[in-house]
Amino acid sequence: MKQVKIPSLNDLRAFEAVARLGTVRAAANEIAVTHGAVSRRIRNLADYIEVQLFQVEGRGIRLTSQGEVLAGAVTDAFELIQEALAEIQAPEQAGPILLSCERSVAMRWLMPRLSDFQTQYPEADLHLSFGGGELDFTKDKASIALRRLDFAIDPHYQVDVLMREKMGPVMTPSMLEAFESGDYIGLGSKTRPEAWRDWLAKHPDVPKPKEVRYFDHHFFMVEGAASGLGVALCPKVIAFDYVQDGRLIDLYGFKEDGTEYGLIYPKSMKMNEFTLALKSWLSQIAAEIDKL
Repeated sequence: MKQVKIPSLNDLRAFEAVARLGTVRAAANEIAVTHGAVSRRIRNLADYIEVQLFQVEGRGIRLTSQGEVLAGAVTDAFELIQEALAEIQAPEQAGPILLSCERSVAMRWLMPRLSDFQTQYPEADLHLSFGGGELDFTKDKASIALRRLDFAIDPHYQVDVLMREKMGPVMTPSMLEAFESGDYIGLGSKTRPEAWRDWLAKHPDVPKPKEVRYFDHHFFMVEGAASGLGVALCPKVIAFDYVQDGRLIDLYGFKEDGTEYGLIYPKSMKMNEFTLALKSWLSQIAAEIDKL
């Protein structure tokens, strides 16, 4: 194979960031240089290899066919370097684990079960933080995250699906008569304002609520239902323990809404024994609720 002199790594890094993120501005923010510096590095690279890498399209830019070939190779190369560095720099001893979890899922499902993990692995240094939606592991300092998978996932992250999202109305037994007559208040979450509309569209024979009142989070909403404030349209994972102990009833059961919960972590992450144990334990307890 003919030997080719490798271009500047700084130029390649700038090119890879623009190719992956789609804009020079986003690439400049990521690699902490100016917009102009990124543009110069890309020009240097194109001049060095004597190939056009981008072409103007409207107000933006897009990769040429040659640029797409190089972008794929450079991305793979940087990922290999990142994985190698993570492997050789990772300490052998088990360090602390920071699990980032959506607030309502953590409070109503995960935390009541965490003592079981702690009993099984008393030496695990596990910490819990609240967070939802997209995440940046470097910025958030999280080791692993539990999220509802309703957003785009960075291609550098691994996703292990845990369980399906299932929704359904829950209420106290004393609320049943009012629910069946339509003389009830629906409880919803501001994080999913269209949930009642979508559910009622699939159940046209169900009497509609007089009104829907919204809470900031699902854990407030389900607690409101348990206190008799109304009928909550709630994820199964959050209402599960309330239904199991009889505080709430699920008259129509819980139906899949097409989304899932999953564990997210960097592909380059080297997991210690306790992180692997946590991942396995979360899969087990999620499977228990998913099959019911």
